[in-house]
Amino acid sequence: MRRISWVLAMVLCFSGLLAACGPKDADSVVKDLNEVVGGLESYQGSGVMTLYSGETPQEYKVEVWHQKPSYYRIALTNAKKDITQIVLRNDDGVFVLTPSLNKSFRFQSDWPDNQGQVYLYETLVRSIIGDNTRQFVDEEESYVFEVAANYNTHSLVRQKIWLNKADYAPKQVSVSDANAKVVVDVKFDNFEFGTKFEKEAFDMQKNMSVNTGEGQAPAEGTITEPSGSESGETVPQVNEEVTTPEDNAGETDPGTESGTPEANAPGAEVNNEQAPADDAAESPEATDETTGAIDIPELGDFGVIEPTYLPEGVDFKGEPTIMETEDDYAVMLRFEGTYNYTIIEARPQDRASSYAVTSPVDLGFTIGMITTELPRTLTWFDEGMEYRITSDDLPESEMVKIAASMQDQTGK
Repeated sequence: MRRISWVLAMVLCFSGLLAACGPKDADSVVKDLNEVVGGLESYQGSGVMTLYSGETPQEYKVEVWHQKPSYYRIALTNAKKDITQIVLRNDDGVFVLTPSLNKSFRFQSDWPDNQGQVYLYETLVRSIIGDNTRQFVDEEESYVFEVAANYNTHSLVRQKIWLNKADYAPKQVSVSDANAKVVVDVKFDNFEFGTKFEKEAFDMQKNMSVNTGEGQAPAEGTITEPSGSESGETVPQVNEEVTTPEDNAGETDPGTESGTPEANAPGAEVNNEQAPADDAAESPEATDETTGAIDIPELGDFGVIEPTYLPEGVDFKGEPTIMETEDDYAVMLRFEGTYNYTIIEARPQDRASSYAVTSPVDLGFTIGMITTELPRTLTWFDEGMEYRITSDDLPESEMVKIAASMQDQTGK
């Protein structure tokens, strides 16, 4: 009897050890994640984000820095063109920086607290903790969760998150649409907790002077390019723009001596639409001498980009409207139907700019900014071009879809 009791005790003890060292279930991992986030001081991660929303997949290098309580630095670099934009949050606010264009924009916002980002650790953990219907798989080296995708883009429905078993660091995130098609995929090649950052790591001026890649324009002063052409790409800006040319201090722009912009000049009101400032383009308005029809003009190295997505019941109306002055050049496309809106495309000048109250919008390939009052304007940069969608009735979700459909397209 004693021998049986002793054997039973040994079996129970051994079973307890196996249970303690055995695989974890979803609830145990979620409990640990709560503790990790609660004690989070800082982290640094890097990887590659691939977008499958366009005709061809687009890759972006992603670098993420965070320091408690609310310092963030996110650098998105177009892997093909080596062009970088930086989203920065510090004590002075939230900034969107484009060193290659010498542009910086600031707005007051609690971003990213009110808006999830697929490459931020807190966003991923909140998605896991907050979804009571989460699915869990214990793989050899990873814990895998499938949960709801809580992003401002309604087309993103589900996401799978791979976490390293050793420290719960993110390894991969795949976000899918309603048809289970992967739209965004992020693979981290490095992620470390407890990073010690330099004092100026989250300083705006310091980040404007970063090395922006071979062949790009310098971060300070007049933007130049060895070939004489402009460079620059994805970056956001928005709203009522107040511009002061940095290289013409003390001079007055033609037609603005009274403070009123010249008619149809970028920055002026055109049919209740505000045309953005841009670099001068030397190609004049192209006219067909036979029919008198206006051809779609070339904007430097790029033609007019037309969206491949239109909301149901919306049609393109008429020809592009050319807004050209001695120093500025822009094109406006008008759309009417279920929703009425315009798209303005221009080359931004090297200017100091500030904007009214805006909110950040995650476009996937960049962070755009949208005005909070009607008419609402969504603004972003891509390939050295500035784009604005303006409307009184177009929902933000539709603006995001339209912007995504214009990304990485060849102009006509």
